[in-house]
Amino acid sequence: MKTYYVNKNAQTNGDHEVHIESCSHLPNDKNLILLGKYSNCDSAVQKSKEYYNQTNGCYYCCLPCHTS
Repeated sequence: MKTYYVNKNAQTNGDHEVHIESCSHLPNDKNLILLGKYSNCDSAVQKSKEYYNQTNGCYYCCLPCHTS
């Protein structure tokens, strides 16, 4: 299981990206919301939708969930 976070700051396209804790593109701690531990990024992205309507997996650490 990996620990996932969602970025509080949206990308230019409006997406709030979901990252794992070891991602090289993980934002500063103050810009993150802890989502919890999940066995896959799909569950983490689903959880992130409780915070933001437009979310997406990070290209670098959650590629299976990266859609735009």
